[in-house]
Amino acid sequence: MTYETSESQVVPEDGQTPRARHRPRGIKVPEVTVYFWITKVLCTTVGETAADLLNEKAGLGLTGVSVLMSALLAVVLVVQFRFSAYRPGVYWPAVALISVVGTLISDNLTAAVGVPLETSTTIFAIVLAVVFVVWYRREQTLSLHHIDTTSRESFYWLAVMFTFALGTAAGDLVSERIDLGYWLSAVLFAAAIAAVAIAHFGLDLDAVWSFWIAYILTRPLGASIGDYLSQPTADGGLGLGTVVTSVLFLAIILGLGIRLSVTRRDVAEPEQATGHAA
Repeated sequence: MTYETSESQVVPEDGQTPRARHRPRGIKVPEVTVYFWITKVLCTTVGETAADLLNEKAGLGLTGVSVLMSALLAVVLVVQFRFSAYRPGVYWPAVALISVVGTLISDNLTAAVGVPLETSTTIFAIVLAVVFVVWYRREQTLSLHHIDTTSRESFYWLAVMFTFALGTAAGDLVSERIDLGYWLSAVLFAAAIAAVAIAHFGLDLDAVWSFWIAYILTRPLGASIGDYLSQPTADGGLGLGTVVTSVLFLAIILGLGIRLSVTRRDVAEPEQATGHAA
């Protein structure tokens, strides 16, 4: 139910005008370029190795790491939401932290609760699908070029959270069933991402769904790379350790972040609303 104000402005029954509820803002996410995918994989790798480092070397345990990372993520997301436009120095730490928390959600279900990977993978896939359906029904778009309101950004980060949880569960499921080892697993997931790219550019697979499928697959890809670099040679890794691997990738992420802050090559331009998901 709506009613007319004295200025002939339509106001919904919640008392807020569309402008008040969806204040004009800049795009809150980066342009999807090669820099985006490189940094995303790096953040995923750091998320995997940092979680292992805190869990095993720092002695916090799975519960302690979960509480600590969730608290840090909450702080960073508060800062992220306070900005009116994309800021690499806040956005990418949020991605790195949410990769850890999403991974821990899956790990807690598997290790602490004993939920089979087949079940957790199915649950996360359903939850993610529900997030997308609600997001689209409310906003009429899932495009990253339209992440310009608090509502859309909230749906975006919720979706990102469950892509990491789903990617973790599905990646562990594939790894345990096929037992390819870290390096071959990384090649497998890289090939799957390449197939999505071919389907998008060569077969006109929808841009939005191409993005989110690839986004899910980058989680097990990054984890496989991180495990390959950090795990002992006896277990099929290179033996660099979680400390060296985490510091190395954090340094690369920092360097990319500084470069992007200066060049602004990843700043997205807003699109006109089209009423569909593309």
